Amino acid sequence: MTIVLNEPGVAGLTGAVDALRAWQDDRTPLQLHPGDLGWAWARGAERLAAAVRTWSVDGRIVAVGFLDAPDLLRLTTAPELRQDEDLARRLRADLDDPEHGVLPPGRVGLEVPDGALLREVLMQTGWNLDEPWTPLRHDLAEPVEVSGLRVEVVGPETARARTAVHRSAFGSPRFTEESWHVLAAGPVYADARCLIGYDDQDRAVAAVTVWSAGPGKPGLLEPLGVHADHRGRGHGTAISIAAATALREMGASSALVCTPSSNTAAIATYRAAGFEPSPERLDLSRAA
Repeated sequence: MTIVLNEPGVAGLTGAVDALRAWQDDRTPLQLHPGDLGWAWARGAERLAAAVRTWSVDGRIVAVGFLDAPDLLRLTTAPELRQDEDLARRLRADLDDPEHGVLPPGRVGLEVPDGALLREVLMQTGWNLDEPWTPLRHDLAEPVEVSGLRVEVVGPETARARTAVHRSAFGSPRFTEESWHVLAAGPVYADARCLIGYDDQDRAVAAVTVWSAGPGKPGLLEPLGVHADHRGRGHGTAISIAAATALREMGASSALVCTPSSNTAAIATYRAAGFEPSPERLDLSRAA
């Protein structure tokens, strides 16, 4: 089969998102999710498009990659082609040659699902196992317990409060009220909700964005944070429960989240909210 590498541009982002949506299932606990592109839409459609690569066969997308950083590619494929040798070797060629416009020279990282032949092919050619991540999953077949916070869905009038919680939680100034409006105007946000949790003194203490991939498919928490002034009071667990509740209302089969395995506090928070850890998954890296 002839495999074509593309930079889809803004007009092609919807096709990439649609492919990711179709590929989500509960058997693959960690792979690139449409919500990952939805969250990155806050940067603006042009910047997001410059970070997306697709591989197609006869016009059908069979792999999608997202440069979450200039030296970090998150990549997934159509499930039925994860063991396809032609696709694995074409992806390896494109990842290893900077002139193909996917990854730069030098040290780079790669996220790819477990069970993909690409992992084996890359390790045979000098790539190594790297940072371990812990995926966690909350089955949504049954109702979720009450969160313990007053939770509201974010709209234009509360975007300032939502972004303030995020900036405090992550110590980053980048997610502004203007960024939220760009995010909310993106097409992926039609399947998403931002939530704010308020404590008993009516203070915004935690926030999360949840992304649906459609009914019967796993949804994603990305991102979740607790205001720095209100940590250590169970608000992270409470907003995680609220996130799972929202995804169940949206028809998701499960709620997924992933964190570095070294972040034991985050893992404990999610487990307290009913999320069960899946086996660790290791990124790959190529040395400089």
